[in-house]
Amino acid sequence: MVKLNEQKLKLIFSEALEIDPEIINDELAYNSIAEWDSIAHMALVAEIDDQFDIMLDTDDVLDMSSFSKAKEILTKYDITFE
Repeated sequence: MVKLNEQKLKLIFSEALEIDPEIINDELAYNSIAEWDSIAHMALVAEIDDQFDIMLDTDDVLDMSSFSKAKEILTKYDITFE
């Protein structure tokens, strides 16, 4: 289940940002690629909420600055990655 959550999150990033899943790693950061702008960020948040059946709070939305940070935030919602 742990690896599945990471794969699921990668797929969400790939689809929301319209990027190749191969370039998604822990270092991928907000505004580090043209595709991850403020509009795409909101699409990403909506898709994460939807796919993981959670509701990220405003602070989490603002703090989600990288793929690794997204995983860290999701652990607060009992979603495991390790």
